[in-house]
Amino acid sequence: MAETIRALLAGRRGHFQMESGYHSEWWFELGSLFEHPDELRPFVSELARRLLSHGADAVCGPLMGGAKLAELIASELGIGCFVAERSETPEPAGLFPIKYRIPAARRQEVRGRSVAIVDDAISAGSAVRGAYADLVACGARPVALGALVVFGDAAARFAAETGIALEGIERMPFDLWLPADCLLCSAGVALDTVAARAG
Repeated sequence: MAETIRALLAGRRGHFQMESGYHSEWWFELGSLFEHPDELRPFVSELARRLLSHGADAVCGPLMGGAKLAELIASELGIGCFVAERSETPEPAGLFPIKYRIPAARRQEVRGRSVAIVDDAISAGSAVRGAYADLVACGARPVALGALVVFGDAAARFAAETGIALEGIERMPFDLWLPADCLLCSAGVALDTVAARAG
C-alpha cells in the first residue's frame, strides 16, 4: 500500500515556507492524490476503518484536501461530515497564523459529536490544529487525527499532547525548521514563492 501512496505524490525539492510558518526543503502537490480515485479507494477504506475503531460518529476535514478526504470517509462509513473553512488574517505572522472554523450554520450540529479530523497529509499540522481548536470551541469531542500521509513527527506530538489517536496510512520522514533555525536560510537559498502554501 505504502508504495502506491508514494507514487501518487508529486514532490519537488527546494526551499519552502509552509502554511504553519515552518520552512522545509520538500514540497508535495497533494491534489495529485485525488486524481487517481480507483488507486486511492483502498487507502481511504483502510483509513476509514481505523478511524471508526476510535468511536468517531462524524468526520471533519479542513479545506481543501482534508474536506475531500472527509467526504470520501463519511460516505464510506455513513457518518456525519463537517468542513473547517480556512480564514487567513491580512498579515499572517509567526507559527500557525491561519485559522480554521466550522461554518456558523453547522456549529450547533457538531456539538457533542465524537469527531475524527482528517487531512490528505499532515506535516506541522496547521490545518488539523486549527480544526481541532474550533471543534473544541463548538463543544465537539475530537477523538482521532487521520491522514493518508503523515510527514515527520509533529502530528504524533500533537496527538499525544491532546490525548487523541493518530492514524496514517503512510509515514515519511520530513524536516521542518523554524525560520530562525532554517539551514537553507543560513545557506542563502532563496524561498520558493511560486508554490501555494500548505501544511
